[in-house]
Order: sequence, then structure tokens, then C-alpha cells
Amino acid sequence: MEPKLHAQQYFEAGYSCSQSILMAYAPLFNLDRDTAARLAAPYGAGVARRGETCGAVNGAFMVIGLRYGHISPEDLNSKERAYQAVQDFISHFQDRYGSIGCSQLLEIDISSPEGLQSANENQLFATRCPGYVTHAADLLDQLISG
Repeated sequence: MEPKLHAQQYFEAGYSCSQSILMAYAPLFNLDRDTAARLAAPYGAGVARRGETCGAVNGAFMVIGLRYGHISPEDLNSKERAYQAVQDFISHFQDRYGSIGCSQLLEIDISSPEGLQSANENQLFATRCPGYVTHAADLLDQLISG
């Protein structure tokens, strides 16, 4: 099964958007599912419910790092490739949604208790976030296949 479908299934099962993305792509990099879930756990809901960068976007950044990231300070080519892939991802995501910020995407400040309650009551995580997870996976498929 392709990672995009796994990402959707993980999200539907209750994992955060960041976890869903990283867990879906982890096997491609010999990263076990539990480690991927732990690594991505703090990035959900715009980094620990602060409404900052969307968790699906953060998860995608981690996948891009696994694919292109450098492990040696001298490997400037890999560093630049990773940075370029992240910039491309951001451009495409923003072109589609206007932002990579969770609060902007949900159109509510989820960093406040009232905002989070409103987001839950209006089922924003259930209605909007699946599309962000799916689109992040689509973009990843394009960016990491090369």
C-alpha cells in the first residue's frame, strides 16, 4: 500500500497529522513505526497545539530530511537539496491553501483554550485536516521520488 493511503489511515485512527505523515513514510527509510510516532508526536496541531506550522507540513519536513538531509557538515550539496525540497514543498502547499500555519488553515487560534474548544466543536480537525494530510503526502510523493 502506498504511503499516502497509510497516512490517511493513521490519521483516521487518531494519530496526529505529523505522526500520520512520518509513520507512513518511515518504512521507506528503515525507520520503525513506533520511533516515527514518537519523533513526530510533538509537532501535531501546529507544534504542540500552538497553531504554528501545520503538523502535516512538519511531518513532511521530517520525511524530506530523511530523504535528502545531510549527515556531515561538509555535505553542502545534500543540505542544499533538502532546503530546496522544503522550499518547494512550502511553495506548493501555500499555493493551494494560502498558508502553512495551522491556525490560518483552520481559521481559528487553536493555541487558546477557547479556540481549541471551538475547533473541536466545529470538527475542524476531522473535516479540514484530512485534506492537508493527503495533500502533504501527494507533494511528498512528487518531491522524494526524484
